[in-house]
Amino acid sequence: MDARVVAQVSSRSSRETSGQDCTGRSLAEMRCHGRPWNRSRGIVRPDVAGGTIMLVSRRSYMAERATDLNPCGMDDKSRATDELCSALADRHGKTGARKNTMVMRLFGFARICAFGVGMAASTSAALAFDTFDDSNGGVRAESSPWDVFKFGYSAYQNGHKDQAAEAYRYAAEKGQIGATWKLARMYASGDGVARDDYEAYKFFSEIVEQDVEPGSRDESYVSDALVALGGYMKTGIPGTPVQADPLAAQEYYMRAAANYRNPSAQYEMGKIFLKGDGGVKASVRQAGRWFQLAAEKGHAGAQATLGNLLFQSGKVVRGLAMMTAALERAPPADQPWIRGMQEEAFSLAGEADRRTAIALAQDILGKGVEDSQ
Repeated sequence: MDARVVAQVSSRSSRETSGQDCTGRSLAEMRCHGRPWNRSRGIVRPDVAGGTIMLVSRRSYMAERATDLNPCGMDDKSRATDELCSALADRHGKTGARKNTMVMRLFGFARICAFGVGMAASTSAALAFDTFDDSNGGVRAESSPWDVFKFGYSAYQNGHKDQAAEAYRYAAEKGQIGATWKLARMYASGDGVARDDYEAYKFFSEIVEQDVEPGSRDESYVSDALVALGGYMKTGIPGTPVQADPLAAQEYYMRAAANYRNPSAQYEMGKIFLKGDGGVKASVRQAGRWFQLAAEKGHAGAQATLGNLLFQSGKVVRGLAMMTAALERAPPADQPWIRGMQEEAFSLAGEADRRTAIALAQDILGKGVEDSQ
């Protein structure tokens, strides 16, 4: 059954016009006015309810990234100490973290996931890619890594995680970074495969070794892999060659926090400066700056910790409000320690401050940390 595709492309393109119709049983067979559809011309966006697939110009999805300050790329090193930035630069043979001057292409994993959902919603749509050979259950040799990755996602969504793992592995071996990340996550959590942290570690390591510029479409994979590796290096992996290495963990976190502005990494950097781990000079000020960056992106742990620092420094209302808001949005694993911190502060605050803090917490939940100041 043919899929009807409505192409909405930029007026800058001389070869395509807005609103043209394209048809085909799959994207590989798509024809627009007799010409093959060129993936470089547009981005696929499924409209499941409408039964169509939107082909949108890449230019229309280019947007300037929000400019978090790069701690190691600033002349004013108030966002990270000179000692740590210099140590990281020496270890990597660099003069500092690269400034992010690129434009983000919003064609990351979220759009890959959206495409997979759209295809899974159509009858036998996943099999339309002709990715697997029914005769032997293996991957067809002529299948592209991209198509195999899409098949893997569709299989995963439909509960066929064994097929998904096979497809991801094939695509990963062919250099598909998204498939490598999915495999790493499956092994890290035991999702559809036996949990194997060392196997996950190896896949994450493959990802961070690739040359992915900040702002590129694969940025999120590298950013998440760096944070995962930082966690493994903090504790090591028992029974494997991966031994605990706090300095290596700091390097992974700094790279993710400064180059890719990952909130989890920024939170980890805040904890490092707060405790003075790994030989870093403890600094509440530097810790607070990292927590602020992560909190502005909605990281509950950073919001709670920053709120506690503010409360202890005398900013009772603001601190209590941040802890209260953090408790509301925290994942289940973080709720116990955040609740204990918030309840202790609540018991110490006066009645008037409590009421004001509760109102401010609602403002923070609605507007965010930065806009509620």
